[in-house]
Amino acid sequence: MDKIDELLTRGVQDIFPSKKALGDVLRSGKKIRLYQGFDPSMPSLHLGNWVGIQKLRQFQELGHEVIFLVGDFTGMIGDPTDKSATRQMLTLDKTKANAATWKEQAGKILKFDGPNPAKILYNSDWLNKLNFSDVINLSSNFTVQQMIERDFFQKRIKEGKPIYLHEFLYPLVQGYDSVAMDVDLELGGNDQMFNLMAGRTLMAALKHKEKFCMTTKLLVDNSGNKAGKTSGNALFLTSDPNDIFGGIMSFNDEMIAPAFELLTSLPMEDTPKSGHPMELKKQLAHRIVTEIYSKDEADTAQNKFEDTFQKGEITDAAEVRAKTVNDLISNNIIDSKSEWKRLVKEGAVECDGVKIAETNSLKPGVYKIGKKRFVKVV
Repeated sequence: MDKIDELLTRGVQDIFPSKKALGDVLRSGKKIRLYQGFDPSMPSLHLGNWVGIQKLRQFQELGHEVIFLVGDFTGMIGDPTDKSATRQMLTLDKTKANAATWKEQAGKILKFDGPNPAKILYNSDWLNKLNFSDVINLSSNFTVQQMIERDFFQKRIKEGKPIYLHEFLYPLVQGYDSVAMDVDLELGGNDQMFNLMAGRTLMAALKHKEKFCMTTKLLVDNSGNKAGKTSGNALFLTSDPNDIFGGIMSFNDEMIAPAFELLTSLPMEDTPKSGHPMELKKQLAHRIVTEIYSKDEADTAQNKFEDTFQKGEITDAAEVRAKTVNDLISNNIIDSKSEWKRLVKEGAVECDGVKIAETNSLKPGVYKIGKKRFVKVV
């Protein structure tokens, strides 16, 4: 597989208008300008974002002009895509504060200096300058029917939940990013195609130019939920290496091959094609922690995981059927909910090597509670 073929296929879900059309441009030798936007609703990027950063890296390595866009303005609105309720609006100061270390986080594999450096831009720089007349003119390129036909809006209507007008405007303002930066291509997760196409519409109307749209596959868990901050199962790039390693080890077996494809820079021909799932996940976790941190920290995280979960420390773990913290109390694993809350707050509760946030519901796995208590929840 040559590098352009890999660019067009690795982790890619769809290309609009077509893979061939974009391939023809890339093979012509033209260097294109492209971007992906990232939503600063939280202070850390996560592994779902890492998919897009890996894709930007591939384009950068082939000499294309890459823009890492911080959606500090659009982040105030909040992308309504797949949301069952309206997102709480944030201030511009809050979104900027959340993104304060993103250049450092993305810079682990994306180069912001040296030859062909990636640019980091903030869409408040142009969206804050639009006046009401500009917004009216931009909105004339879309219909209410286009917006309201989206599945999650239809679901809200059936459930009697409100849809606020600013949510309708989100695709419009994200779409204007493409115009302001005059890009040739926009990247995004597969759930972002509607927003990407809004930018394509505005580029055609205002720039008389075709913009390509490329969506990447989503990393989903065994329930089909997107592995990200919204679904509560995100692994953040600022997490401790041990937590990232352990979190990857908790992936179900079906996620191993997609994760190698989406989350690592390992050439596809070098990714393992067979082997015991436990060993494959260790290779995957080691590779990801190496790329985010370093080989030494990946070695340390792997040793800690093996010492804790593979060398006999949990042989005496009690096995209980449990769905909630109350089940742990009734099985005499913990004394009370207040004890559970205290231990969680202190970072003393892990599930399969990953520190957990306060929760009443439990997922299957091996829990380490405090320093010496282990319980296997089934």
